[in-house]
Amino acid sequence: MKLYRPLLAMCLVLLTFSLSSCEVVGDIFKAGAWTGIIGVVLVVLLIWWIIGRVRR
Repeated sequence: MKLYRPLLAMCLVLLTFSLSSCEVVGDIFKAGAWTGIIGVVLVVLLIWWIIGRVRR
């Protein structure tokens, strides 16, 4: 379990550096408002799920 948290942190750091926020926002606007809303909800649920798993 001690290895899990640093591995999770490294994955999150890798994702933040590999995904450009400008590209993501531009793609969301091209796809439409509902796609953006669904994407935001999914990301929030994913973060909520990860935080819940880490606290156990």
